[in-house]
Amino acid sequence: MERGQARLCVRRVLRVLLWLLIVLVFVGALCVYFVYTPTPQVPRLSGQLTHGSIQIGGLQRTYITYVPQDLPKGAPLVVAMHGSGENGAQMRIESGYGFERLADERRFAVVYPDGYEGYWNACNIVGDYSANKLNIDDVAFLRSLAEKLTMQMTLDPRRIFAIGISRGGHMAFRLALETPSSFRAVAAVAANMPAPDNFKCRPTGQGTSSVMIMNGTKDPLNPFNGGDVNFLGLLRRGKVLSSRGSGQFFADLNKISGAPETQQTQVGKGVSLQETLWRNFNATVEVELAVIVGGGHGMPQPYRRSPRILGPSPKEPNGPAMIWAFFDRQQDR
Repeated sequence: MERGQARLCVRRVLRVLLWLLIVLVFVGALCVYFVYTPTPQVPRLSGQLTHGSIQIGGLQRTYITYVPQDLPKGAPLVVAMHGSGENGAQMRIESGYGFERLADERRFAVVYPDGYEGYWNACNIVGDYSANKLNIDDVAFLRSLAEKLTMQMTLDPRRIFAIGISRGGHMAFRLALETPSSFRAVAAVAANMPAPDNFKCRPTGQGTSSVMIMNGTKDPLNPFNGGDVNFLGLLRRGKVLSSRGSGQFFADLNKISGAPETQQTQVGKGVSLQETLWRNFNATVEVELAVIVGGGHGMPQPYRRSPRILGPSPKEPNGPAMIWAFFDRQQDR
């Protein structure tokens, strides 16, 4: 009798362990499916990467630069800012090395700065990360970094641009608002402007840099139509404006009157590009909203697929190429 009970107990334990194993395998498979993304192949590039640092506000801030071979004097500089919890090296991967490919072709330098403990102190009030709580002066860091590299490499101080993805996009907004004289144009990907009760930045009152906003309609983190930024209950950044409202915000600051121009183009299966452009004739600043209809939280590109948990990751349009084209045309305005 006792032996029978013992066998029954062993069978129950084995059955429970088997079910636990099945659940773990299932959860693991889900994690791989929704979170894993293959690393893009590193392209053949002409130039070299250099790691550097700069002292700002008593802190040693770090960065990576990419400079094409035989870069001419007076070339532009692109500052590329990563998203939350990342660094400059990850920004290279996240952008599919797209800006380095363009740097070789279009002859400009790229720098990937590192946020403080992986984050940027942007314009939102809500956020429990150190850069926000300690009020890290990222504007001073990025402005000083751009000035340092411009002098070192004899670049054109009138052609300094900034692009950021997600939290980096929010930092690009802050640069446009608070130091437009240092950055000719900025691009924010997967980011909307904070709502008035979540806004702490101080615009100069003299207009902003030219601004491009590139957002997907199926972004699960940055709400395309505005509202609370709340991802799976784990990340809270307060309320933001809609994508259209964010574009209008910058148009109003720059006193761009009249209705914007809008056009829509089919770029792939189930994906289209809707471009809305605010500009005045002979104005020095323009604002563009590039809506990736059917896109998720990330930059559309042919080089890398974002994790599925961040929504659809279309290969078209070529986000880095679109952003550079926006920067390039600002040079003639």
